[in-house]
Amino acid sequence: MNAPNAPAGLVGLVSATAAGRRARDRLAAAWPEATRVYDTGGEGGTAGTVREAVTRAFAECDRLVCFLATGATVRLIAPLLGGKADDPGVVCVDEAQRYAVALLGGHAGGANDLAHAVAEALPGCRPVVTTATDAAGVPGLDTLGLPVEGAVAAVSRAILDGEPVRLVRHSVLPLPALPPNVAEATDSATQSDGGPGGRGADDGYTLLVSDRAATPGDRTAVLRPPTLAVGVGASRGAPADEVAALVGQALADAGLSPLSVTELATVEAKAGEEGIVEAARRLGVPLRTYPAEELAVVPVPHPSDAPLAAVGTPSVAEAAALLACGEGAELVVPKRKSAPEGRAAMATCAVARRRHRGRLAVVGLGPGARDLLTPRARDELRRASVVVGLDQYVDQIRDLLRPGARVLESGLGAEEERARTAVAEARAGHAVALIGSGDAGVYAMASPALAEASADIDVVGVPGVTAALAAAALLGAPLGHDHVSISLSDLHTPWEVIERRVRAAAESDLVVTFYNPRSRGRDWQLPKALALLAEHRAPHTPAGVVRNASRPGERTTVTTLGELDPGTVDMMTVVTVGNTATRTVAGRMVTPRGYRWQESR
Repeated sequence: MNAPNAPAGLVGLVSATAAGRRARDRLAAAWPEATRVYDTGGEGGTAGTVREAVTRAFAECDRLVCFLATGATVRLIAPLLGGKADDPGVVCVDEAQRYAVALLGGHAGGANDLAHAVAEALPGCRPVVTTATDAAGVPGLDTLGLPVEGAVAAVSRAILDGEPVRLVRHSVLPLPALPPNVAEATDSATQSDGGPGGRGADDGYTLLVSDRAATPGDRTAVLRPPTLAVGVGASRGAPADEVAALVGQALADAGLSPLSVTELATVEAKAGEEGIVEAARRLGVPLRTYPAEELAVVPVPHPSDAPLAAVGTPSVAEAAALLACGEGAELVVPKRKSAPEGRAAMATCAVARRRHRGRLAVVGLGPGARDLLTPRARDELRRASVVVGLDQYVDQIRDLLRPGARVLESGLGAEEERARTAVAEARAGHAVALIGSGDAGVYAMASPALAEASADIDVVGVPGVTAALAAAALLGAPLGHDHVSISLSDLHTPWEVIERRVRAAAESDLVVTFYNPRSRGRDWQLPKALALLAEHRAPHTPAGVVRNASRPGERTTVTTLGELDPGTVDMMTVVTVGNTATRTVAGRMVTPRGYRWQESR
């Protein structure tokens, strides 16, 4: 299995010196399933020259890491270069392993991502990325995971240079944040000279998001959203040329781009039909199949007795297209038949458009320290065009947001309002990050947000390091056995319920972590909770008090249940009380896991 940070695809590793080989071997050990080592220097009489190794790796691998000087690498790969779309990404690592330089194929070849991955795998190494969009924190149009065509370089340069760029969206698509010079426009702004994709009256730059067929001008880039699915039915032995021609003509007649087609769909009985399989291959999309009974219940405008008798459903093409696009799909091309000369049609097709959905990522920021913010959380923050959160949490990560990200922040006590705002922004088609401290699902924003969200948006949960875990790491190992977290805030939960839970934890001999233990207006709940625990645990039971875990002013105290002073506790504090087996060892709380070998000591 690959290491967690291993890149996708095969990475060739080439070195020329002893130091380079050591670094090479370290990377190979970190990514054992993702790398191939190319030996050099005649080791054992079987290895080739560095040039031979680079030449082989360039031809055989998706990306290369060369433990060589950049100048030497440039000279070695120069004769091998073919084109931006085909060349592998190349990263150079210096002799001292201080820098991982993305040398070739930053976006298209994946060298920028590889440079970051190499730097993460080699201690003390730093990524060096010079691609303009990456350096400026602006998403590259060719890095969004969508087909893009037209004047990509010209529009990208205009975005970087701060020139006005119109954003025209025919499809709701949750794009990452774009700089303020990219402004939303209406269709009419691009219609005046040649229709969508043509040059407007002021010859300005345009970024068009559309599944409609268009011939982009020299100042228009077109992002193709994954909106379309083509349903296909065919008689046994239907020629691939006939199926492919039917699909192509249906898209062309409807003014739709093949680049927005995500799949061909059909009935399971036709999963092995060579004409359909080949048509999907030519279009460059997967073939998706559905059981006849699932297709049979999809309402369609043109059911037929023929497919019902043949495969058990009154519709294949229309039903499969609609089913592939999910709830809210629109049938944009009704069923049509192929028209071969001199014989009956053997294929049918239909095209559906999916209703695009906004995206809500509920992101846990951890306890506060930047190095406890997970890489996945960083990625979601960079992906978001709208960030919603408590003002003090927004301040923690403001520098990680892309230029142009819209920030909707509010003060304490507005949790439900923030949840509603985040869901509304996602429903409007944006990529939204709703942030909270710790783990977003633990006494944080995930619960109110998901209570507001329905099935019309995509929701992603991003876990974070909780306060209980951050405090436990400072205290030692208090959570080594069964444990429970209980909030002592009775603002939304009646004290009677909280007391019942504390009493149950005490009787069950669970380690207890108290969240929201004490505030100026709630100063009696913690003493009461500790008294309930004391009914079942001795005064010498270890207890820990951690304030501002992983943040400035961090303070950790290991004490006992009997000596814990509630007056030292506030809302920035987490209190952990051990169970009857918890011990203090060298000033640290330790709750034995319960292994038999521990019991015998």
